Amino acid sequence: MATRKTSGADKSTGLPDPAAIQEAFAQSFKGITDRMQNLNLTGGAATLLESGRKDIEALVEANKRSYQGLQTVVQRQTEMLRNSITEWQGAMQGMQGQDMSANLAKLDEMGKAAFQQALNDIRELAEVAAKSQSETFEIVRKRVSDNVEQATQIIFQRLVVGRI
Repeated sequence: MATRKTSGADKSTGLPDPAAIQEAFAQSFKGITDRMQNLNLTGGAATLLESGRKDIEALVEANKRSYQGLQTVVQRQTEMLRNSITEWQGAMQGMQGQDMSANLAKLDEMGKAAFQQALNDIRELAEVAAKSQSETFEIVRKRVSDNVEQATQIIFQRLVVGRI
């Protein structure tokens, strides 16, 4: 009977540890980048190879940031749920043996407060997710910008060299 390995997983979320994922990515790409660096290339081929290496590094970093953002959202959701359950349990215990109309009024008040808290929590989670996506996008945007700049330089060099 097969067992699943759970070491390296966050016990509160069940998600794998980001450091372990980053290490796995790094090891996967290390062999590729080592082979790339050991090639004896010059000129355009070397430039393209270096660009590919930087693309891989940017991809690894973007994936790392994206995963960290996801983990932050999941951890915060778990924390919010625990807090909500604890609050409701405390409130229910405090209602035992009290007047029914007072309990209904208290439940109504708690329901309104819980709804407002849920809206605040959703807003917070959306902000965390947006920040994570923005950081990830910025890594990719920077790499694309670098590639466009590099291509422009290569084309310009070829045009200038071709005219001389």
